[in-house]
Amino acid sequence: MTGYFATSKAGHDAGSLYVIVGEEGAFVYLSDGRLRSMDRPKKKSRRHIQVIRETVDGGLQKRLLERETVFDHEIKYAIKQYLAAR
Repeated sequence: MTGYFATSKAGHDAGSLYVIVGEEGAFVYLSDGRLRSMDRPKKKSRRHIQVIRETVDGGLQKRLLERETVFDHEIKYAIKQYLAAR
């Protein structure tokens, strides 16, 4: 699921759009490039997110999967592109 867009279903951030930047067991790590940066991704239960079956561009997803450096402005740009395409 790393590299997919997701919205939060529960919590004070319900309805917020994120990019899944990591996975760990029953949890995922989410970043929006603004409030939740790549340095401090939000840890959230898989049950509390709705995965959107659309991914960030191929190069960015590959870097996320290989745990290479990804910058906040790249995450923000990916979210901006997704919202513009809707």
